[in-house]
Amino acid sequence: MRCHDCGLHFTLPALDHKQSAHCPRCSAHFTAYHNHAIQNLLAYACTAFVFFVISLTFTFLSFSINGQQQSITLLGSLSVLVEKNYLILAILQGIFMLIIPLTVVLLVITMLLSEHIKWLVIPTRKTINLLFKILPWAMAEVFLVGVLVSLIKVVSMADISLGMSFYAYILFVVSLVCCLAYLDRHQLEVHFQLDIKPVEDIPKHKSIQATWAYLLTACMLYVPANVLPMMHTQLLGDTEPSTIMGGVILLWGMGSYPIAIVIFVASIVIPVAKLVILAWLNYSVMHNIDGQLKRKIKLYRITEFIGRWSMIDVFVVAVLVSLIQSGNLVSIVPGYAVIAFCAVVIMTMIAALSFDTKLIWKTSSMRRNTVGQV
Repeated sequence: MRCHDCGLHFTLPALDHKQSAHCPRCSAHFTAYHNHAIQNLLAYACTAFVFFVISLTFTFLSFSINGQQQSITLLGSLSVLVEKNYLILAILQGIFMLIIPLTVVLLVITMLLSEHIKWLVIPTRKTINLLFKILPWAMAEVFLVGVLVSLIKVVSMADISLGMSFYAYILFVVSLVCCLAYLDRHQLEVHFQLDIKPVEDIPKHKSIQATWAYLLTACMLYVPANVLPMMHTQLLGDTEPSTIMGGVILLWGMGSYPIAIVIFVASIVIPVAKLVILAWLNYSVMHNIDGQLKRKIKLYRITEFIGRWSMIDVFVVAVLVSLIQSGNLVSIVPGYAVIAFCAVVIMTMIAALSFDTKLIWKTSSMRRNTVGQV
């Protein structure tokens, strides 16, 4: 086998129940073995699909203020955004919290059922590749946290009722997380008796150039994302704009300290930290800077893992806009910063995916070889 993070070749031993294999050099998780993992994976995927269908069927949230009541479903929230000419916001929300999570579940179900249904012919290798490519973009749990944050923002001005679809979506997210706990690329390849393809190397100049391009784009978009309003609150004819930092200050003033901290970390700290860390890593491999190899790979894994949680603020705005539309009494309109900030998150995620971590270890090997020759 070859490590996908550092490129080290190693021999994979036989694993017992609940044992996992990690790279001996960079500690990257390679695979884990569980008894009946395939059966559990299929069971959780089917359960997630059932709860997903239920979550689209009933009322998701209800909003009541001064006798005016408004209810939305998950699909209805998207239609509200489209009707209000916020098409881009509707597309982004639909893709990340509905389409991609559902696609992940359906790919798992069809791939595993193809073993038992003769007429269901699935290209297993292509299905596995597609599944793990779209997996980082499945943000159902991020959307759920965004809904909870938006409810805390609204509860002071109106009465909120949770519909059956809300609880069904929670169960869908829980089932999806359990499904992903058993989703293991190596075990799937072994189960379907596929040849283990070696990890491919990305040419150094292509990885570095692509990462710089995405990072610079994210930096340029970060300015309007923080300067322009994320949303406009229209109350009795008066319009009040709110930036990302303004929303954090408002939540802090309302006494919602944990939520204010979550938004501040997710929307301010994490994007900046990702830009700085990825720029430092890319610069270090570009100029063959050696040292701190394990620290570098840990920082990369942290940024890759937490990067998508910055989408919380985007989902908060999307939910508030869908829910609070009571004409001149009170309504919320998204600002241009929503699209800019969403683009920042997407660019930083792509930058992290385009960065080849094996270059960190190649740089170290190159310097040792050079010293040896001298």
